Amino acid sequence: MFTIGKLADTTDTTADTIRFYEREGLLQPAGRNDSSYRLYDQDAVTRLRFIRHAQACGFTLAEVRDLLTLRQREGACCGDVRAQALEKQRQLKTQIKTLQTMSTTLERLIVDCTDEANPISACPILAAFDATLTTSGFPKGIQSTSRARRKPITPRKAQGT
Repeated sequence: MFTIGKLADTTDTTADTIRFYEREGLLQPAGRNDSSYRLYDQDAVTRLRFIRHAQACGFTLAEVRDLLTLRQREGACCGDVRAQALEKQRQLKTQIKTLQTMSTTLERLIVDCTDEANPISACPILAAFDATLTTSGFPKGIQSTSRARRKPITPRKAQGT
């Protein structure tokens, strides 16, 4: 049996994180000792590592909870988990594309800011931020610097995690 501190050390996490996972219903102590300290078994170590690995792959705690529930559901199969992993991968690719577009937009704004001695009122970066936004959330006229496409950047908003 592990105390919360020993579990934290064993899984390279913190006691606060473990308590948070408990409040979220992701982890439960196996019991308590005579002093009412939480005690955890090897299953808690395995479950905590599962949670941390899933998070490292981009799964939110709600999605981790779904995976843990799916694991216990009668009739569930690997294909169910695969479907969730494919959806997460699609979301991550969308986020990556959005971040790349944001980076390209900033790169373009930085390139447009050639005269560092300009007064702040003439800063093209600030002017672009003041500009009317398109439905994509980027100023009108901001174009991709990619040679392959010369159309306005229209990213999808990143999905929250």
